[in-house]
Amino acid sequence: EVQLAESGGGLVQAGGSLRLSCVVSGVTFEYERYVIGWFRQAPGKEREGIACINTREHMTYYKDYAKGRFTISIDNAKNTVYLQADSLRPEDTAVYYCAVGTPADGLGYLRLSEYDFWGQGTQVTVSS
Repeated sequence: EVQLAESGGGLVQAGGSLRLSCVVSGVTFEYERYVIGWFRQAPGKEREGIACINTREHMTYYKDYAKGRFTISIDNAKNTVYLQADSLRPEDTAVYYCAVGTPADGLGYLRLSEYDFWGQGTQVTVSS
């Protein structure tokens, strides 16, 4: 059974940083080309993609708004993907989710339909 567990969220002041972690169990990163994506959903808004990375070539893709402030990285040995969030703003407040899939193009480009399993999310709150 594939399971994802996010951690690292919390309350941070504007301008601060957080490092989110996503531990994936039930798959082995080193054996297949999976794609792990980070998404977020603020109250009353649709879920939006932030960044994704694949487990083979470590190719990455970022939404335009995330470039420069968010950094995705992977530790294959630990089956863990990280999201470093810097210069946080109040509008970054949301529940942050990670998800795993196996898109045919090897990266998926944060298309929601490409992800098969999701974590429960971790709350990030940025105060002004």
